[in-house]
Amino acid sequence: MTELGRLTAVQLIDGYRKGEFDPVDALSAAVERIAATEPAVNAFVRVDREDALVQAEASARRWRRGEPEGLLDGVPVTVKDVLRQRGRPTLRGSRTVSEEGSWDWDAPAVARLREHGAVFLGKTTTPEFGWKGVTDSPLSGVTRNPYDFSRTAGGSSGGSAAAVAVGAGAVSLGTDGGGSVRIPGAFCGIFALKPTYGRVPLYPASAFGTLAHVGPMTRDAADAALVMDVISAPDARDWSASAPPAVSFREGLGGGVHGMRIAYSPTLGGQVAVQPAVASAVRRAVERLASLGAYVEEVDPDFSDPVEAFHTLWFAGAARLLQQLGPSQLELLDPGLREMAGRGVRYSALDYLAAVDVRMELGRRMGLFHSTYDLLVTPTLPITAFEAGVEVPKGSGHRRWTGWTPFTYPFNLTQQPAATVPCGLDAGGLPIGVQLVGARHQDAVVLRAAHALYEAGAAGGVLPPSAG
Repeated sequence: MTELGRLTAVQLIDGYRKGEFDPVDALSAAVERIAATEPAVNAFVRVDREDALVQAEASARRWRRGEPEGLLDGVPVTVKDVLRQRGRPTLRGSRTVSEEGSWDWDAPAVARLREHGAVFLGKTTTPEFGWKGVTDSPLSGVTRNPYDFSRTAGGSSGGSAAAVAVGAGAVSLGTDGGGSVRIPGAFCGIFALKPTYGRVPLYPASAFGTLAHVGPMTRDAADAALVMDVISAPDARDWSASAPPAVSFREGLGGGVHGMRIAYSPTLGGQVAVQPAVASAVRRAVERLASLGAYVEEVDPDFSDPVEAFHTLWFAGAARLLQQLGPSQLELLDPGLREMAGRGVRYSALDYLAAVDVRMELGRRMGLFHSTYDLLVTPTLPITAFEAGVEVPKGSGHRRWTGWTPFTYPFNLTQQPAATVPCGLDAGGLPIGVQLVGARHQDAVVLRAAHALYEAGAAGGVLPPSAG
């Protein structure tokens, strides 16, 4: 069973098709991993074993008949607890959200997984309303890194990243407003993709507006391409969603990087101090891309740190998020979130529009940059996972989580596709991620380059000790 828990979604589907094992076996392996790692990791806010078993048994019957329901029939999946899931409360990491209610509909990406026969195993932890780059909340406590329980899993999709890392489901749905699939993906040694904004429909709309994306968190790039073929389908509830993709994301996945033009920026022009172990691992990944036939140039994108503009949009979104809460509810909140919203409420409409101007100029610059380069490669993060239960590393001097995530949030401002690929471990055995950033709507290019790293043995690597 432990071995089944290590398989990718693609491998599970292949095994079902060949009759080597069935979805009940795969679910049992995932449940076994949860039993072995919870509550130490604390990746889950709820686990639905009985209902998942009913779903898995139905899927197994379909496979025996040779009639799978969709592309993910029988694959155990988890969902970050900010995305609505039919029949289950979505508490968003907050004591201000009541479990009472009908909970009778799915968010678009969740609905698409359901239509394709995925087996819903549980809801994963999130910081309150997904506000920061680590995962702890007044509701569910601290989520820890599967590689070292004293370290953070990252956030805000930290529960999802940890669940995939330990083998508790091959796929998880996360959200990313400033790095929230890529940060925990890098810290937990898994693949995670923030698609182009609008590529995956989202409803209800995020209070953080068009910074927020939904993306797959998986064992590798091939799984992410499979999931993208499912969750990129249109949904009329999202007015800003893109048209359906013209071709499958799996088509051309194996095309490699030969001839691809890649810009490698190790520090964003000296703006970021990067730990030596991280810098070395990322450079090795870049060298592997070059050895596979990519044209690699060390060059920096033409922008300075847009953190103040990001803060204006992010903090104002938090203020809007909490606008309807009364004084007694505000007292229940994470103090950091309450402080951030307090700053956000003081911004004027002109402040907000000035931040939008910065965003548009950054988008213009990156658009021009990608007229020369197919991909920008950077570290996903300048550091490896730090102490769990704090927003910033002790002694770092950073005030907010954005201080240690300078490679991620700029590409939420520009709405570009960006993925983290695991590319090694530091001396302490903690994962390191390399970030691949593409031009808007070039998600397939990002996935193709990431897949090339996996195929070449330059991605993935050592499983966490907690994976069994």
